[in-house]
Amino acid sequence: MSTTLKLIEYADASPEVRAVYDDIMATRKVDWINNFWKALANHPDNLRRTWESIKQIMAPGALDMRTKEMIYLAVSISNGCEYCIASHTAGARKAGMTDAMLGELLAVVGMANETNRFSDGYRIEVDERFK
Repeated sequence: MSTTLKLIEYADASPEVRAVYDDIMATRKVDWINNFWKALANHPDNLRRTWESIKQIMAPGALDMRTKEMIYLAVSISNGCEYCIASHTAGARKAGMTDAMLGELLAVVGMANETNRFSDGYRIEVDERFK
């Protein structure tokens, strides 16, 4: 797969993009920018907006980081986003996800997709007790 747009490297980035890159690296405690952000940098408004939203949503809260990363991974699997699957598998592993947890997560994602399709296909009316 080739990227639709040129990836914007740090050295080639505008000051506005560099500021977002610097915040990403500082927040994540890393010394590099991944290709997702480099692609979004083609449109600095999208880069900044997306980074601010992710930073807010993925910040510590009622859900711990491992849970958030595993949810993100599950949605990425369901959406078939290869890049996001790789990125959030790494993030979930960094946050403590084990191979056993990944196996169970994959089983839940697979089962949810199967039963969702049955429910949609049969157009099953929602039980009153669930409302």
